Formats: sequence, structure tokens, C-alpha cells
Amino acid sequence: MRIDVVSIFPEYLAPLELSLIGKARQDGLLDLRVHDLRDFTTDKHRSVDDTPYGGGAGMVMKPEPWAQALAAVAAAAVAGSGEAAAGAEATAAEPAKPVLIVPSPAGERFNQALAHELAEEDQLVFACGRYEGIDERVIEWAEEHFTVRPMSLGDYVLNGGEVAVLAMVEAIGRLLPGVVGNPDSLVEESHSDGLLEYPVYTKPASWRDRDVPAVLLSGNHGKIAQWRRHEQYRRTAERRPDLLETFDAGKLPRADRTAFADLGYDVVDGHLLARRQADTSTDTGTDAST
Repeated sequence: MRIDVVSIFPEYLAPLELSLIGKARQDGLLDLRVHDLRDFTTDKHRSVDDTPYGGGAGMVMKPEPWAQALAAVAAAAVAGSGEAAAGAEATAAEPAKPVLIVPSPAGERFNQALAHELAEEDQLVFACGRYEGIDERVIEWAEEHFTVRPMSLGDYVLNGGEVAVLAMVEAIGRLLPGVVGNPDSLVEESHSDGLLEYPVYTKPASWRDRDVPAVLLSGNHGKIAQWRRHEQYRRTAERRPDLLETFDAGKLPRADRTAFADLGYDVVDGHLLARRQADTSTDTGTDAST
């Protein structure tokens, strides 16, 4: 996979040279390039922003530097795909457009499912906005050359897109083959199955009057697996009950249904309903005030 990041603060992306992502770059598993937007300006001040039409606070990022930067990235992508296809039989199908991700609080919510989806792409381009954002015409123009996907980490505002890009690149990059040493660890993580991860423990077995759950020391792998599943249910119900709204409970074994019942959930038509919600769904509609 190739990833291009365009920013006015390329040094902000230095952490991508570290840890697993940095090693993946060194090992050739990930081709990641960071570009300085100011390199695509034409004035002596290398300016990238101007006042907004219609008035208002702040500055808006100018369209031409972005168009130049994105055009250069797109051209490099086409050249790269041509080299990769050299010697192969020509096909009638056009090469897929690179995916342009624009971090924005107005974008779709980034999650683990999207990380898996994007990890299947050949090239991702991240446009790190600043100030009040990028001139909207850049997004309209880019749709001719890219598959444009504005994305948000959450319902809050950051100073720029770089922080979001660091998170998204790591979430996507670690899913590439060979980046994480033990592929099983990707399966057991939070959100991999729509639930939060179970608690983990290491030595010593007793620490400051707190003991590791006995089942983890039992050697009974079946009971350990069941305990971990039930802990996932408990933790998700306590911390992220919204995730249970889309959880497929249709094929849960009896013990797991019991675990959810203990947490106040019933299985109705393959879906989990909180006890109060389940009661409401079966209400006859009688008005208690009459």
C-alpha cells in the first residue's frame, strides 16, 4: 500500500517513523510519503490561506496549492501503477482512483470497520486541513481524480487534520499483512467483533492484594474463552452500550444469553434489547393514567 499525506506541518507526522508503522516502512510493507503543502505555492511568502468570502472569523486554505499538491500525488500514483503493470497484459478496466481522505468534524465517523475497508485499497491520500478548513472547491475538483471521503474521529474539533491522520494511518497500517507479528492479536482486539476487548493480566498472580481471576490460572481453555467473552459483554454494556444495538445475538449459546440476561439484556429476534426497551416493545399501549 502507498499512503501520501499532505500537510503544512510535515514534521507533525514524524511519529509515523516509529514503532510498527516505522518498521513496516523500513521493511517495504508500507510506502508512506509526507508532502509539505507549501512546496506547491508560487508566491515568495509560500502562503496557503486567505480571508473567507462572506466574512467571518479565521482563514481558509487556498485552493491552488491544494490542487497542485493533489495533482502531483495523483500523477505519481498513475506512474507507479504503470510501472507495476509493466509486462502484464493490458486490460480494458481503468485503474481505481486513489482514495482521498479529508479529516473533518463534518465527515463520516472513522471506526474499525472502515479501517479494515481502507486497508484493502492500493493508495490512500490524506489532506490535512488547518484554520477554518479547505476551500470547498478543492473537494469538488478532487472528486474528478479521487474517491473523496471526509472522515471524523469523533464529535469534537482539533486544530488540524494531522492528529486524526496519525490515528487513522496507524489503525489502517497495522492491518496490512506482516505489520503485526501475531495476526491473532488483531482478531482479539476491541471492535474486531463489534465488542470491547476483555481485561488482560500478567505476572505476578497476586499484586497489592488484587488477584488475577482464578479461571485464567485454571488451564481450562474452554472456560477461559467463555470468561473472556462474558467480560467483553460486561465491559461493552457498561462502557459502550451503543455497540450492542448492532450486535448479532441470533446464534449466541445459552450461556452467553444468560450472561446478557444478567446484564439486563434480552435477545429479541436476534437483537439485544435492554430490559426496559424490551418491556416497551411488548407494551400493549394501555394508558396507565386512565
